[in-house]
Amino acid sequence: MIAGLRALTSRGRSFLASGVAALLCAVALGEHDLLRVSVLVIALPLLSAMVVARTRYRLSCARRLYPARVPVGTDSTVTLRLENVTRLPTGLLLIEDTVPYAVGTRPRFVLDRVESRGVREIDYKVRSDLRGRFPIGPLSVRIADPFGLVELNRAFAATDTLTVVPEVVPLPHVRLSGEWTGGGDSRTASVAAAGDDDVGPREYRQGDDLRRVHWRSTARYGELMVRREEQQWQSRGALLLDTRRHAHRGEGPRSSFEVAVSAAASIGVHLARDGLGLRLVTDQGAQHLADAGGGQGLLDALAVVRQSTARSLESGVAALRQGGGDGLIVAVLGDLDPEEARALARLRLGGVTGVAVLLDVRGWQQTPAHHTAENESYELARAVLAGAGWRVVRLPAGTSLAAVWQEAAQNSRFTGPAGTITSGDAA
Repeated sequence: MIAGLRALTSRGRSFLASGVAALLCAVALGEHDLLRVSVLVIALPLLSAMVVARTRYRLSCARRLYPARVPVGTDSTVTLRLENVTRLPTGLLLIEDTVPYAVGTRPRFVLDRVESRGVREIDYKVRSDLRGRFPIGPLSVRIADPFGLVELNRAFAATDTLTVVPEVVPLPHVRLSGEWTGGGDSRTASVAAAGDDDVGPREYRQGDDLRRVHWRSTARYGELMVRREEQQWQSRGALLLDTRRHAHRGEGPRSSFEVAVSAAASIGVHLARDGLGLRLVTDQGAQHLADAGGGQGLLDALAVVRQSTARSLESGVAALRQGGGDGLIVAVLGDLDPEEARALARLRLGGVTGVAVLLDVRGWQQTPAHHTAENESYELARAVLAGAGWRVVRLPAGTSLAAVWQEAAQNSRFTGPAGTITSGDAA
């Protein structure tokens, strides 16, 4: 009963206060009709509180997100499934789910009545223009009487997570030399050159297909030999993302930083679907493994990446150098000075292919005060990378990466600020 009185709504308290005031007036004035009215007004919220407090509803709740991982600006459907597991029908239920402000307003629903063992399903949509992981839930249920005088709150502890990943832009297929260094399916190129007699055989194992028996090797070794299966070998590459705050311009979803994250996601997914195993490196040196085949691990890592306060790429360059074994390095860069460009240029050794997606952050600059200095810095950094054999892809503001990605297939040839022509082949 005490819990029911504490659950009185503003309307219920108003009824109770009005009834008490009418009761006092009836006693003072000796009005029996007013006394009857006051007793009725007082009894109504008290009886409602007693009924609601003694009601023992048992509800089960399940939540489903479809899909649970969405790109920015894409809807996800949340399905709530409520079941009344008792033999008594429920009264009026006010349903409210908890969602972060970034994915929309809190959804509220009203259920008039749920019969015994009855089930209700409620759908609503969430959407975010910001990357991240957002908790959905817990669900709260308010049980109210038909007059709206009493409300009891019940809450479920279960929550789910909505992952909002960067936008992925489909890229045209570009052949990057070094992309398959040390990886992929063995194409048995040496076999094709040397002939079938030189196929590397192995001993027969139970379950091997007899059509793969290599008879010449069987005769040579005196035991049943079969051709080797194609050996799976993992291609390796590295993806460097410049997350330095001072290297980017603009704010919000249209900033150069968000464009850089989307570019890194697009490149990573494009290469991962081709079977390239990538590792993500930032200017802080943090590394995350990205699964080859779909790039979901990379997208999950990029969903929560944030701008850093680092002033240089030293940690990221060191992480790339320590990793080793990469046949391909793709760097998505913001504002870059010539000294940082030289440090990156030295990473391209031997058969390593270097691709630099250089954001022209001048397009995101709101004030032209630093355009001259930034223009000179950008052109020098671009010339340094191109001169070292990097393939430089210029990404201006308002341009899709897909429109300029073909530049990654071309050997760098760039006219420097002094009019000299630098070439990756000459380097």
